[in-house]
Amino acid sequence: MKQKNKIEENNFQPLAARLRPVSLDEYVGQTHLLGIGKPLRKAIEQGVLHSMILWGPPGTGKTTLAKLLSAQADAHFIKLSAIFSGVKDIRAAVDEAKKIRTETNRSTILFVDEVHRFNKSQQDAFLPFVEDGTFIFIGATTENPSFELNSALLSRARVYVLKKLSHEELLQLIARALQDKERGLGDVSIHFPLPLQEMLVEASDGDARQVLTFLEIIADLAERDNQLTITQELLAEVLQENIRRFDKGGETFYDQISALHKSVRGSSPDASLYWFARMIDGGCDPLYIARRVVRMASEDVGNADPRALEIALNACAVYERLGSPEGELAIAQAIIYMACTAKSNAVYVAYNEVMRDIKIQGTLDVPIHLRNAPTKLMKQLGYGKQYRYAHDEPEAYAAGENYFPDEMKPKNYYRPVPRGLELKLAEKLKHLRELDKQKK
Repeated sequence: MKQKNKIEENNFQPLAARLRPVSLDEYVGQTHLLGIGKPLRKAIEQGVLHSMILWGPPGTGKTTLAKLLSAQADAHFIKLSAIFSGVKDIRAAVDEAKKIRTETNRSTILFVDEVHRFNKSQQDAFLPFVEDGTFIFIGATTENPSFELNSALLSRARVYVLKKLSHEELLQLIARALQDKERGLGDVSIHFPLPLQEMLVEASDGDARQVLTFLEIIADLAERDNQLTITQELLAEVLQENIRRFDKGGETFYDQISALHKSVRGSSPDASLYWFARMIDGGCDPLYIARRVVRMASEDVGNADPRALEIALNACAVYERLGSPEGELAIAQAIIYMACTAKSNAVYVAYNEVMRDIKIQGTLDVPIHLRNAPTKLMKQLGYGKQYRYAHDEPEAYAAGENYFPDEMKPKNYYRPVPRGLELKLAEKLKHLRELDKQKK
């Protein structure tokens, strides 16, 4: 370890803390709130204080935003955590705020992290001091304020919704950490290829704190191993992506279950029955095979014949109820049925495609028109507005409606095959897509 790091060891701050923005120009993300001309940015720049609730996922900058507001307004800043604090701590914060007002005539911002963790009586304790101006209240929460916070407290604070950081915004943070010699990674000089940075961003899923924490660990490991270039292996080690391996002793067993699966997929009932019997004869747990048969019903038969899944589940139930040898015969019946029936992997392909997209795109927000609005706040935010109730539309279908996230172009994942029941499903979907085209 370098001498500089040893000297600083006793005064160590994590990378995410060192890179915390000290001005709006350094703040990354939340452009819908802090972009040029946006009301909250104007309030911060003008030092106009008001109580607020910052609602958003972890790592979106709630604490940072509260501190920027405090610094811009030259206000005293007190931070409480609802996880560790109680009424006694609230009273102490009130006393401190009153003392600051008396001695310096400065305002106080009381920031409460995880405010939803406070119960009703603890939340009520803030109300009189918010009303008389003892402090400006800023609460941070990852939970829906409509459900977790008292209506009395909500009525005295404006709710701001923070969003997860975008792919580009997280890459911007990584670049800053790599380039900033004072607050970033310091003397640690590493080459971090852009494709691997993008993998790190995907794993962080919009969380700025997490991406910087991962980056710091990666840099520390690279420095420890005197490794100047970050590799995929090092990245995988940090992200704890385990590569599954089977030992040689189990190779024959997995070869046989593979042969059974491929025989069912290949519509060979005789070979399927052979490999099933081989595994039973070799002492395999029949219930393990039954579970794999359930998988085959979805992966290789799918909606071409939905009865296959029901038959596979019934075979599991029979074995669990009756045991051997009666239960084994039920499993054999399910295997033969699936080997003989129509095949489709359309569901399997669609599922894998959508999972790949989700890992790349992260967790996109649910569109406003698809959200429920059981509370006044959620209605004010536009939840459920312009939603079209399909049952009230012709053919019970809202032609042209979009059900994907706003940031995502609608995509056709499920593509029925021309076999079995999926023939009918394909016809139905084709008709609905024609209705969509007519609506445009």
